[in-house]
Formats: sequence, C-alpha cells, structure tokens
Amino acid sequence: MTRAHVPVLAGELIDMLDPQPGEVAVDCTFGAGGHARLVANRIGPTGLLVCIDRDPVAEERFDELAAEVPCQTRFLRMDYADGLAVLAEESLAADMTYLDLGVSSMQIDAWERGFSYSYDAPLDMRMDPDQELDARAVVNEWDERRLASAFQRYGEERYARQIARAIVRRRAKQPFEMTGELAETIKSAVPAPARFGGGHPAKRVFQAIRIVVNDELGSLDRALPEAWALLRPGGRFAAISFHSLEDRRVKRFLADRARGCICPPDLPVCACGHEPEAELITRRAVVPGGDELAENPRAASGKLRAARRLEESE
Repeated sequence: MTRAHVPVLAGELIDMLDPQPGEVAVDCTFGAGGHARLVANRIGPTGLLVCIDRDPVAEERFDELAAEVPCQTRFLRMDYADGLAVLAEESLAADMTYLDLGVSSMQIDAWERGFSYSYDAPLDMRMDPDQELDARAVVNEWDERRLASAFQRYGEERYARQIARAIVRRRAKQPFEMTGELAETIKSAVPAPARFGGGHPAKRVFQAIRIVVNDELGSLDRALPEAWALLRPGGRFAAISFHSLEDRRVKRFLADRARGCICPPDLPVCACGHEPEAELITRRAVVPGGDELAENPRAASGKLRAARRLEESE
C-alpha cells in the first residue's frame, strides 16, 4: 500500500528559510512537493517558485500543485545540477535555494521502480526512466572489483567483497532480473551474525547501486556551488540529507563558505584577505524530533543544514 507523502523536517526547513512575500525560491528536488507547497504559500502571489526534478511523476505532481498555490510557478524536468546551471545562464537571482536529497517515498512505494528490497520488482532504480543505465545493467555487467568498490564507497558496506563475489557467481548461472533475487543473494553472502540488527542486509548495497545508477553524489557536487551562486546577498540555502556521504559534502561545502582567513596557521598576519561569504544558520545538523519520527519513521536518518549568504557590508 502506498503511503501518503510526508515531507521530512518541513517545519524546521521553513523556519530556517523564512520565506517572505514576493521572494524567489528554487526547490531543487521537487519530489512530491511537500516542502514546495509550504514555501509557495509563504511567498504569495508576487513570489516565484521554480521547481526542478528529473522524475516524470514529479512533473505530474507539480502540475497539480501549480493549479492550487497562490504564487507564480515554473518547472524544469531535469537533473537538479543541470537545472541550476540553466537558471544561472538566465541570471536568475534567488532568495532561497534548497535540496531534499535521496530517494522519495513516492519512488520507494512505486514497487515497479525497483528501489526497494521490500518488494520483488524488476531491477531498475532510475529516477529518470528515460536514461539508459539501470540497476540491472550494473548488477549484471560490472566486474567483481568494480561492484565491490561501489558497495564499499557508496554503501559503506563491510562485506562488499563477499557480496560482489556472490553476485558474480550467481549471475554466471542466470542474469539477475528482479530485486528479490538480488536481495537473497546479498543476504546469503553476509555472515549469519551480521544479518540481525542494523536493518536488512541488502540496505547498504541497494543504496550504493541507486547512487551509482543516478550519479547522486556527482549531481550533488555539481549542484552545491550552483545553488549557492544563485543566491542574492542575504539569501538562504538549506539541504536535507539522508546518509553520511551526502551530509559530509553539505557540511564541508557550507563550512568552506563560512571560513575567513585561509592562511597557514604559522603566519603572524593574514596575507590571503579571504572573507567569509556565509553565516551558518545551523552549527550542527538538525534532526527530526520524537513526534515526527512517530508519524514518519522514514525520517529517522534525515539531517538538515542551512546557511545565509552574507551581505558585502558584513
């Protein structure tokens, strides 16, 4: 059964972005539009909300939202890094940009998309169904070393080599077609004591394959500077991440923007003249509270970070 979409850390995101009437907002990862709707109602009839998503289902959701919200709206169906580059070419100046990273509940619950190990479905995992690379190609065509590297790097999987070896042996007999086959092969490759606690044994490998198929970290690395560059002085940026690989990138990016002098510590006087361009709104990541977790357990791994672009006078 498909669950109703519940946007993660929605109240906290709105508090930090503080949308005002007439402002320009860029929702880089529209999804089901939960955050976008809250922003749209705040910026009102004179505001502009630009939404980006590569999933055609998200575009359908956007059409519904655009007919209901009071502000001006626009949709770009593409990877969010590419969409931000388009807006930069148009010299759009935004008052806020924000990202809700990872896979959405809307995508997980569509069993036929193959994102989840909880449903037996065709191996797919594409956020953009028009792209060529899918999970089936990765699992059946990548060699053992490349698979193990991906599982370790993108899933932080302790048993990456054993799982990659088991996949290669299994596909030599018959190629993988379904998520259930892959999940069972992963489970069989993990030592029995490690199969209990910490979630399903296939969780980290499925995450790694999804990241590879959709180039999620590559998109994030390209998008962060683009999203920041769109902001007017005083503009706000926020990102919600769901695993450490994303969160570390966001944390490091914002910390670099907030740094002042970058001279070696042994220099007695600053020679670089580097000035901070960001004020961190969150010194530490904001995580969901108990009430939100009770309503939406999928929010458990969410982390929100935000910063404000400084005025030149600051």
